[in-house]
Amino acid sequence: MSEHLDTVFAALADPTRRAILSMLLEDDMAVTDVAEPFEMSLAAISKHLAILTRAGLISQEKRGRVKWCKLEPDAMKQASVWMQGFGQFEPVNLDAFERFLETELRDQEG
Repeated sequence: MSEHLDTVFAALADPTRRAILSMLLEDDMAVTDVAEPFEMSLAAISKHLAILTRAGLISQEKRGRVKWCKLEPDAMKQASVWMQGFGQFEPVNLDAFERFLETELRDQEG
């Protein structure tokens, strides 16, 4: 499981790959359509797609002469479950913590 999570998080670490995943939320897309909004070569986009495919985040299928990309949302389930484990902690209110420290330091000095 750890190796799979590493692969998923490594794939998600890149902003281009996250943008591709967001695009695929709408619908399946041809590789050329995925590449269109990016200022990079089709070969570079293909490398990003290969990383997403290896992580299981998307699948690619050839339909006729066109290669299509499809989002595989279940692949993020393990990562999501892992991250939810951190949801049990209260978010730290840094402003309140800073006020607390100032009060404590003032009390110690006085």
